[in-house]
Amino acid sequence: TQRDAARDMAEKLATALDYVGVLAIECFIVGDALLINEIAPRVHNSGHLTQDACHCGQFEQHMRAIAGWPLGDATAHSDAVMTNLLGDEIEQWRDFAAQKATYVHLYGKAEARAGRKMGHVTKLKPKA
Repeated sequence: TQRDAARDMAEKLATALDYVGVLAIECFIVGDALLINEIAPRVHNSGHLTQDACHCGQFEQHMRAIAGWPLGDATAHSDAVMTNLLGDEIEQWRDFAAQKATYVHLYGKAEARAGRKMGHVTKLKPKA
C-alpha cells in the first residue's frame, strides 16, 4: 500500500540520516509514485492533533526519543480533526472552547496577521 511505501521511505531516510526524534515528511501521490515534498526534522503542525488524540503525542515522543527513553504508545484513542486558527480567527477561540471534546491551543503570539498561525483547535470523536 502507499501507507507502507511511505513508512518504508521514512524509515530508510531516518536510518540514512542517523536521525533521532520526530521527523515529519510531507509526500504527494502522483500516479503510482510517492514524491517527497518537505522534510521537517522536528515536531510539525500536521501532527499537533496527536496532543489530544493519542496516548502519547508528538511532543512527548520527541522528548522521549532525544532523551533516550522508551517511546510511548502513539496509538490514537480518538478520531480527530485539527483546524488552524489563522490571523483574526484567533478571536473565535472562546466559541471553540465552549464545544464538547474540543481542545484549543493558543501560541501566545502578540500580533495577529493575515495567514499567521495563531493557534489550533482539535475536535475529538470516538473511534469508529
